[in-house]
Amino acid sequence: MKFCNEKTILTIFISLFLIGCSGTKRIKEYTFSSNEINLINSADSLTPMRVFKITNKKDSLLLRTKSGYIKPNPNNKTLQTFIKRLYVTVRDSMSMGVGIAAPQVGILKRIIWVQRFDKEEFPFEVYLNPEIIKSSEEKQTVKEGCLSIPDRTETLNSRSRSITIEYDTMDGKHKTETVKDFSSVIFQHEIDHLNGILFLDHLQKEFVDSKKD
Repeated sequence: MKFCNEKTILTIFISLFLIGCSGTKRIKEYTFSSNEINLINSADSLTPMRVFKITNKKDSLLLRTKSGYIKPNPNNKTLQTFIKRLYVTVRDSMSMGVGIAAPQVGILKRIIWVQRFDKEEFPFEVYLNPEIIKSSEEKQTVKEGCLSIPDRTETLNSRSRSITIEYDTMDGKHKTETVKDFSSVIFQHEIDHLNGILFLDHLQKEFVDSKKD
């Protein structure tokens, strides 16, 4: 082993310090903030959460914010509670949606629930960190609404007929899947939420594109 002078020791110390700080920052990004934890634990797992609306200025700002990665962990009690509360929210009699994303209840993490109309008995399933990695050029025309946009539905022509997604399961498995037809629309809609995008943005884009033609 070679002898290290003071300058070398100082360089190593600074490098280790920076790595430690970076690691701490990364860990924080992968977990819930203290405000999110308080919001999640403000009621039991059977209690729906308040759905954020674009008609509220503060809500609208959060809905326009991109969500961050969440580390899958079946032993994380806060994550378990949140996933249950998010499901109860989308199935609540006041909502009765076919999908919901975490930012719609004020939690900026990449978590969604989707009703799978392409599976037997149309089950609801939860997805962590979903990403669309491929979209078909073929489009479909669908009528969409949103729990965060009260009393409004619009017909979109820009949703892909088929998409391929990557996502994590609660126990940390990373999966890839191709989804088609209406179920793919739900995924596209909810993943948009994770990126701060609302379905009205697509409507606006379609309108602008039509003017170009």
